[in-house]
Amino acid sequence: MPLRSAGSGTVPRDAVHHPLFARYYARFSVSAESRLGLAGLRERLLAGLSGRVIEIGAGNGLNFAHYPGAVSEVVAIEPERTLRQLAVEAALRSEVPVDVVPGAAEKLPVKSEAFDAVVLSLVLCSVRDVPRALAEVRRVLRPGGVVRFFEHGRGGGPAMAFTQRALDRTLWPPLNGGCHLARDPVAALRDAGFELGPYRRVLIPEKGPTLPTSYCVLGTAWRPVTDG
Repeated sequence: MPLRSAGSGTVPRDAVHHPLFARYYARFSVSAESRLGLAGLRERLLAGLSGRVIEIGAGNGLNFAHYPGAVSEVVAIEPERTLRQLAVEAALRSEVPVDVVPGAAEKLPVKSEAFDAVVLSLVLCSVRDVPRALAEVRRVLRPGGVVRFFEHGRGGGPAMAFTQRALDRTLWPPLNGGCHLARDPVAALRDAGFELGPYRRVLIPEKGPTLPTSYCVLGTAWRPVTDG
């Protein structure tokens, strides 16, 4: 089991509750693995990781099959009950040890500097407090530890930016599990004090209509060695 932080307090078992969205997402995400090429992106996201890893917002556990054998343990945090149950099933099929744990990104139920790597995969769009969540990422990651991120967010020209902001202010978050379209994950990581490594912009789908959700980024960041 993960090492709980002595000062973290009680973490609610269901910090997020979106049962209708969770069932829709579980179906759509599985088909997107091949149809939109997400399986290949997950492979690139996780390639070369080793040691203890914490994955924040693990969803239904689609990353678990792509962790390399050098990973000794994955602690997978998932706040939504329906998705967490599916993640537990995926963990049982994983070739690396995976412990699925309830919790919120803004209050991770683990000790400080306990992990060699943090994985953020399509999660920063939906956390309630991005700076606080990234402060928690920095807390639980050892100095010099790596962050692997695959996120969607702001992109396109003025018309698309207007559309993303308008959707964020109206129907999109309540219909999509708290997701926001106009956030900037790269800027958020930089503002949180991480050293940015290589990253690249990705359009999903690569061919076909460009949607407000299409603008993604895949990359690496580090907690500075001299941090803390």
